Amino acid sequence: MHRVTEPTDPLLADFTALNDPARRRRVERDGGYFVVEGVLAIERLLALPQWQVRSLALLPKVADRLADQLDALDAPVAVADEAVLREVVGFDIHRGALASVERRPFPSLSELVNTGSPQLLVVAEGVNDHENLGALYRNAAAFGVAAVLLDDGCADPFYRRSVRVSLGNVLAVPTGRSRRLADLHEQGVTTVALTPRGDRRLADLGADVLGPGPLAVVVGAEGPGLSDETIAAAHHRVAIPMATGVDSLNVATAAAVALHHLATVAAR
Repeated sequence: MHRVTEPTDPLLADFTALNDPARRRRVERDGGYFVVEGVLAIERLLALPQWQVRSLALLPKVADRLADQLDALDAPVAVADEAVLREVVGFDIHRGALASVERRPFPSLSELVNTGSPQLLVVAEGVNDHENLGALYRNAAAFGVAAVLLDDGCADPFYRRSVRVSLGNVLAVPTGRSRRLADLHEQGVTTVALTPRGDRRLADLGADVLGPGPLAVVVGAEGPGLSDETIAAAHHRVAIPMATGVDSLNVATAAAVALHHLATVAAR
């Protein structure tokens, strides 16, 4: 650990101006890294050996809490008071914990899909809200999802807000790309599109309908939902019944309902 007293210290360079989203996205993309914020998310990070930590910036009390986990870490740890970190990041950093982490290339579909297993997957189309995406990963982790697959219209799952809302589970659940459902179908995946226009209820999907292979829950952004092309391509188009006057759920909540049902079906 290194005690830091000046906001210009090079150890804090990765965390400059976190309050400027456009600048941060550009800086982190160009630098090939992302930032994790919050003690719980960083504890999750430190428990996952697949990630390469570049540096950490911690309040003294947080450094004391994480001391045992930091002993084996091969990365510099800057310990600074709140006033110093506030000047660096641009806002009050009450959580007192930041880490910069090297990005990794996404695995291929063939690496993520096990055709001989009844695994669960989540496919997201156009989910461009960072908090919704983080919540989606948190729910995916809760129901044992093997991977979350994103199209090009989704937000960056490793943006600071997404990682924080996911409680670090963005780091634990593998992420891949999926631009067409046909690519998943070629891997033997059965796709279930969630849409208010579904022609059957989610509860009607049993093991006899779904089969023994991998299952993917396909969700879209709030508002537009899934594209007509994706809905038409899915093996099943299902709706979650709701009270009169309510036509949809938050995307992460809808995915959680579907994952609970499908996980229960798969366990029978």
